[in-house]
Amino acid sequence: MVTLTIRERDLSALTATDVAELAVRLEQDDYTNAFEGLDDWHLLRALAFQRPELAEPYLYLLDLEAYDEA
Repeated sequence: MVTLTIRERDLSALTATDVAELAVRLEQDDYTNAFEGLDDWHLLRALAFQRPELAEPYLYLLDLEAYDEA
């Protein structure tokens, strides 16, 4: 399975189709090693911050939880 690192892809060039394919890979979790999945997870996380309109339907894959640091 080929994964894309943030360095290899310009986040501004990603389309909704690219993000949907990324989400499918994360949902299937069929990577040859843990680092490939982690690369995809980091890519989706970067998208959530830089292009939230693309990542919004897939935020559940990030498993982000709000917490109180107080």
